[in-house]
Amino acid sequence: MTDYRDEAVAPATNIEEFRKVVESRRSVRRFTDEPVPDAVVEDCLDLAMLAPNSSNLQPWEFYVVREPEVRQRLAEACLGQNAARTAQVLIPIIARPDTWKQNSLRNLDYWPEETMPQIVRNYYSKVALLHYNPGPLGSFGLAKKALGLLAGLARPVPRGPYGVSEMKIWAVKSTALAAENMMLAFRAHGYDTCPMEGFDEHRVRRILQLPRHAMVTMILAVGKRAEDGVYHRRYRFPREQFIHRV
Repeated sequence: MTDYRDEAVAPATNIEEFRKVVESRRSVRRFTDEPVPDAVVEDCLDLAMLAPNSSNLQPWEFYVVREPEVRQRLAEACLGQNAARTAQVLIPIIARPDTWKQNSLRNLDYWPEETMPQIVRNYYSKVALLHYNPGPLGSFGLAKKALGLLAGLARPVPRGPYGVSEMKIWAVKSTALAAENMMLAFRAHGYDTCPMEGFDEHRVRRILQLPRHAMVTMILAVGKRAEDGVYHRRYRFPREQFIHRV
């Protein structure tokens, strides 16, 4: 994989090739039995992890499921959906609202430059540890919310995430960005996906033996598109209903 991190100038890109990837991405419901190469899966995982995320805390995990027996159990937990039953790979995409502290401190160890600016060191060693901490049963979050309301009377302030429920939303937002990266990456490699939200989360958690605070954001079915894999032509509502110019 080409590393562009040290490029002084952004590399040239091709909007038409990107458009082709985006416009050809569909939620595919049936796949062929053609395997998905390990190298493709690994590359798509790497590209997913390049997604933007809050404070670089990377609150996500990805479980790559290839073993037929486990795939079958997951397909049953996905209510027997065709996408789950015919996929060659299933990738449960997990949000982790509970890893903010360890990942904040990891930034101190993984900083990619020789010297870490003091403002960055202070952020990861102090500010982030306060900002993202909901406290026991969300108690600290309530206090932060009250302080934010008072401070916000005089100046703009960040409004959360405060409590446990807001931390869940926070983690899912970043994780969803990674999921979209992954789906587009598979399409660019010539494979297709179906992001599934219809599943029995209790059973999925038990199959994967997930820790208590982990959240199953979606399960991504991956494979080669079958001829009957796309059920209907795609459509969207009029853009004027969603785009506002202020």
